Amino acid sequence: MLSAQNLVVSYGKSPVLNGLSVQFDTGGVTALVGPNGCGKSTLLKAILGLLPKSAGTITLDDVPIDDIPRQTLARRIAYLPQENHCPDYIVLGELIELAGYARYSLFGGPSAQDRALFADVLRTVGLVNMAHVPVNSLSGGQRQRAWIAMVLAQDADIILMDEPVNHLDMKYQYAVLELVRRLGQEHGKTIITVLHDLNLASAFADHVVMIRQGKAGICGPTKQVITPENIRMVFDFDADVFMREDRLVCLPRQDAQMRANAE
Repeated sequence: MLSAQNLVVSYGKSPVLNGLSVQFDTGGVTALVGPNGCGKSTLLKAILGLLPKSAGTITLDDVPIDDIPRQTLARRIAYLPQENHCPDYIVLGELIELAGYARYSLFGGPSAQDRALFADVLRTVGLVNMAHVPVNSLSGGQRQRAWIAMVLAQDADIILMDEPVNHLDMKYQYAVLELVRRLGQEHGKTIITVLHDLNLASAFADHVVMIRQGKAGICGPTKQVITPENIRMVFDFDADVFMREDRLVCLPRQDAQMRANAE
């Protein structure tokens, strides 16, 4: 169980997270949504200790994150940032091997069990025959699946993803998020992901956390959280929400869009 209590994180003197408290359900996909600058990405970085907190606590199974050794934490929590880069000479198989670093001994390398895991994650993301291919020569959708494979190869229970479908076209957005959903449902992973599109959150997330002004305003099952009232309160925007083939659809109202454009 991962949770944050009264969390305050600042850039300089300006707090981005200001008293945020949230508890993440184990298993499945939780989407973090909210306006730009509300603290979604900051929360992920704070969980990993990449940003110092001014106040509050973050706990994993009731143990403060600060008390967990970094190598142990790397075995429990994996992280996919917004932007990923690697040298042109790195091939996919080498990229995947880097993910097991937290499990290797000081002078050792991947074990037979590690290599079996690496092959399995490449099958999971549909790239099993491309281990010899340079990462930077892959298509956009393949490259994103490659980075997801690296995260999977870390073999952590909890996966944090910061805008995993950023810069992808619609086809690959749905393909990547369908893969993410399967990881939660079939592999028992707890996945916490930042998403900007409420329709994508509605389609793929089991739970939603709406963040507004640095605080977790509304949390719960997706169909209970994504409502016209909550969208108006968090995003200051009017939208119609309705069911279509057992899926929520969010449709911005035209008058609200015109007001937004005017502002």
